[in-house]
Amino acid sequence: MTKPIVTNKIGVIVDSYKVGVREGLKKAKQAGADGVQVYAVSGEMDPANLTAAARREWKKELDGIGLEISALVGDLGGHGFQDPAQNAEKIEKSKRIMELGMDLGTNIVTTHIGIVPDDKNSKVYETMHKACEELSRYASTMNAFFAIETGPERSAHLKEFLDSLGTNGVSVNFDPANMVMVTGDDPVQGVYTLKDYIVHTHAKDGIKLADFVDPRDVYGFYGYEKGLDHDKIAEMAETGAAFREVPLGEGKVDWNNYLKALNDIGYKGYLTIEREVGTNPEKDIQLAVDFLKSFKK
Repeated sequence: MTKPIVTNKIGVIVDSYKVGVREGLKKAKQAGADGVQVYAVSGEMDPANLTAAARREWKKELDGIGLEISALVGDLGGHGFQDPAQNAEKIEKSKRIMELGMDLGTNIVTTHIGIVPDDKNSKVYETMHKACEELSRYASTMNAFFAIETGPERSAHLKEFLDSLGTNGVSVNFDPANMVMVTGDDPVQGVYTLKDYIVHTHAKDGIKLADFVDPRDVYGFYGYEKGLDHDKIAEMAETGAAFREVPLGEGKVDWNNYLKALNDIGYKGYLTIEREVGTNPEKDIQLAVDFLKSFKK
């Protein structure tokens, strides 16, 4: 099959380098990335810690390096928006992250909202729906997007949930590897299913080792267990028996047909590399940049 020719910009999650934001920016530029995605939930990039002047300085620094922000990561952990006792605080924090994104030049914040329940009449579904309706309306007033990462549920079910929100302020950060590793959903068909909502993508690869992976064991679920933290999920992806994250092009994502599907739907956004495991992320990220650039030739 002829390789699809892609024109998308290539991004890198700077936190994947594990060297801090500023050093990560330099490494992303050296790797040949066009832009970066940055975690904005705590520490130096927490909106609460950034004055208007500090935001202008960050924007100036990015412009000086020659990098764009492809998106901010606004994942607040836990069960996403499944716990009504936490939602008021999480919704307000999410709004502040969206505002920070606009100040830094991106209108996209990616997140996990929790697994969308199959039972639309359940309390958890109602709680998630109410929170996402509010966030979707708020994002739409800013011409911004609060983008749900794919993986916890199949794409057709996620589309039904998004269709019910009334606005597209809550959209999709498409991660093909999560689908391959957890639900076994087909990322290629998923692109066509979610075509009206995809505003950002993660370039990641993986393999599914177990016949069945319960998404609740990966992402947690309100009333099932405590939400797993980022480090625990990364450990599962590196050494677990259920699935394995692998370097780009070495897993079960059908990159030819996946990138063709993105072309077919007219997606013009970023392909942002995420590397959550491995002892040499800098090498793996460089290989991933080179892999994606091979489709530009």
